[in-house]
Amino acid sequence: MLSSGIISTSEGPSVTEFPAVIESIAVAHRPSERPFFQRLRTLSPAVASDPHMLGELYLIYQATMHATRAAVYYLPHLDSPAMRKRKLQIFIDDDGLPGGDTHHYQLTRAFKNIGALCPIGDEDFGDADELADHLDPATLKFVQLAKTLYARSLGPWCIVERMSDDWMRALADSLAVHFPTIPNEPYFADCFSQGVEERHAEEAIAVTQLVIERRPELLAQTIEDAKTMADALDDVWDVMDQIVQATIAKHESTPTAR
Repeated sequence: MLSSGIISTSEGPSVTEFPAVIESIAVAHRPSERPFFQRLRTLSPAVASDPHMLGELYLIYQATMHATRAAVYYLPHLDSPAMRKRKLQIFIDDDGLPGGDTHHYQLTRAFKNIGALCPIGDEDFGDADELADHLDPATLKFVQLAKTLYARSLGPWCIVERMSDDWMRALADSLAVHFPTIPNEPYFADCFSQGVEERHAEEAIAVTQLVIERRPELLAQTIEDAKTMADALDDVWDVMDQIVQATIAKHESTPTAR
């Protein structure tokens, strides 16, 4: 029995159960319930505005998001003209914004506008090997997995798209406690006002459902890879929480000037 209450046979979930399986994984790994977001909300002003902490959080978050955006270009099983057209719309939503803007650049501006000291430049985000020296093991693992798993099945795409609206809202809400203008940043405001992430989630699951209906032998791998991606994302939030805790400890150990 799956955590959502879906009853499956000994052979695993059926093709028709796929959307509910993705939902059950999303519920079990809901990002907004990770300790990181609550801890970020409750920081003191001095800790919350620490430019080095904000820069470290930016690096991990941007690397994670960049990995999934880049990996979308390698999604398998979407080779028919109709599927390529639907895939192209995802590219446009992420990387085809007016004026040459992208979600990557929007995110960088959002963090810089709240005082983050970003440790690397926008164009330093490339292949996993190029980022390896800048990332902790858990984030590097996620980046490498995204590259591998997105090219193998559609499950990682589905689960990331399904959870992305939740973590974006959790991040915006947590930062807004300290930086009230952050929800107005285009990275957040544009996505929320247009329902971009929710639309992507619906599209990813619908497209994947069509694929596995034609090729049911792909179902088990698709679900397994979705679970693996969700587990890896949990580890990323935990690393970000460790950064916050370390910054709290640093400020508590620093004598207050008299």
